[in-house]
Amino acid sequence: MITLFTKCLFEFIGTFILILLGDGVVAGVTLNKTKGFGAGWPVITMAWGFAVMCGVFIAGPFSGAHLNPAVTIGLAAAGQFAWAEVAPFIIAQLLGGFLGAVIVYVFYKDHYDATEDADTKLGTFCTEPAIRNPWRNFFCEFVGTWLLVFVILAFSTPGETAQIGMGSLGAFPVTFLIMAIGMSLGSTTGYAINPARDFAPRCAHAILPIKGKRDSDWAYSWVPVLGPIAGGLFAALTFVLVF
Repeated sequence: MITLFTKCLFEFIGTFILILLGDGVVAGVTLNKTKGFGAGWPVITMAWGFAVMCGVFIAGPFSGAHLNPAVTIGLAAAGQFAWAEVAPFIIAQLLGGFLGAVIVYVFYKDHYDATEDADTKLGTFCTEPAIRNPWRNFFCEFVGTWLLVFVILAFSTPGETAQIGMGSLGAFPVTFLIMAIGMSLGSTTGYAINPARDFAPRCAHAILPIKGKRDSDWAYSWVPVLGPIAGGLFAALTFVLVF
């Protein structure tokens, strides 16, 4: 039997890998003097898909690979995950996301120093909208996360609660799902669709001694947290109504 500690450990590791590779590609594409500088949005969306794939490969057999508080809350709301395990999962995800962001900073430290634009530096940690319109941005995050969680629920197998998560889709299908969401729906807000992907690295940005950094834009931070959570809850509601 897989213990709660083991599940949380693999949620931590899986989310760490997710953010290490996901924030890593944003840093590699946007920070000055990297060999990937200017590679563009297609590279970012593809790499985020592969980042999720790696996290699913690692965590899937043990925790179901939620790797996302919105997924965890949505699955619990749909009756396919134990509410008693929600808080431990979310804590593990946030800690993994924080550590992943810290390692990205250490890895790219010379390139952070070589980059003058403070907004670019912030963008390697967390999301920022292309056009700031908070309620529209909220709607974008809501829809993207609704799609993610609804598809996960549609592929979930009742009665195997410990294994339900992004791993229920299989690593390769979830890769293409994340890529599709990023390419089709992600360019307005940067598609956080995951509070652990945005809030935890934003905290890292606030704490780390980054040369020439700006504030961490806490005024916007509620959007990529509450938008995904609301989207996950609505996905649970629509799943229950449809299935």
